[in-house]
Amino acid sequence: MQHQRIRSDLRGVAFTNPTPFDEHGESIRHDALAANVRHVVDAGGRVLIPCGNTGEYYSLTDAERVAVVETVVDAVGEEATVIGGVGGSTKTAIDLADAYADAGADAILVMHPDHTYQHQVGLVEYYRKIVEATDLGVVIYKRGPELTRDLLAEIAQYENVVGVKYAVNDVEGFSEAVATIDADVVWSNGIAERFAPAFAVEGAEGFTTGIGNFVPEQVLALMDALEAERWDRARELRDLLRPYETLRAEAGADNELSAANNVPAVKRGMELAGLYGGPVREPLVELSEADAERAAEYYEAIVAATDDQITVS
Repeated sequence: MQHQRIRSDLRGVAFTNPTPFDEHGESIRHDALAANVRHVVDAGGRVLIPCGNTGEYYSLTDAERVAVVETVVDAVGEEATVIGGVGGSTKTAIDLADAYADAGADAILVMHPDHTYQHQVGLVEYYRKIVEATDLGVVIYKRGPELTRDLLAEIAQYENVVGVKYAVNDVEGFSEAVATIDADVVWSNGIAERFAPAFAVEGAEGFTTGIGNFVPEQVLALMDALEAERWDRARELRDLLRPYETLRAEAGADNELSAANNVPAVKRGMELAGLYGGPVREPLVELSEADAERAAEYYEAIVAATDDQITVS
């Protein structure tokens, strides 16, 4: 796929796909994965991101990562852009990019480096080697302060760097990056629906979603409203989705670490929608009973509002 087409598709909603494990969390339900991504594409989704954080990247083996991307590509063919997550060591990331290319993926999402000790010169080299080693499109994933504006500006100059997933709750920093980095990249709001209107005003041309895997029509309607600059409607849809997104952002029971509910809440939503979510793998845990009940309440509110009050278009 041409890099410009990938850029075009990124100007919309990118669906970060959960990985459905069997009931014991041991093997991957590839039949369910195929059905789940078909559900998104049939609803109008055009960008899929398997093996990201929502896909429990760091709980997968390399073989599982490749198999997941193969399943997604086989399930959707040319109907969607497939962007597989890569990360870890430089060699691991490059090897995965090669394997994804063989599987038919269109691009890679370079996961935020998970290393206790980092150096900015080393970070530039890390990204440079990965970007130069692949012909696939590359999306850079910013999740923390390590990827500074200057570093992003340097990496973004490569022709095959097609986008930046900006997953930091810093609208001011995002606005400055968009305004000052002169590169042919698509800026995507990486913290989903709650902040989609604010980031759109500051130059985000798309956003990533987890809950879109089970309420795709509503999430796509939000994107439509943002593109049309129908801000009242965008806020209405954002407010409809906000309770579920807030639940995802919470630490969960018996825990002080942020956003631990994120992935299990998505998988719970899949089940509520009649799809297959399955369990999470360690170090994640399932939702508490109380949070699972809240998920059901919020999901039903989304569906009821869509049916009774909001025309999704």
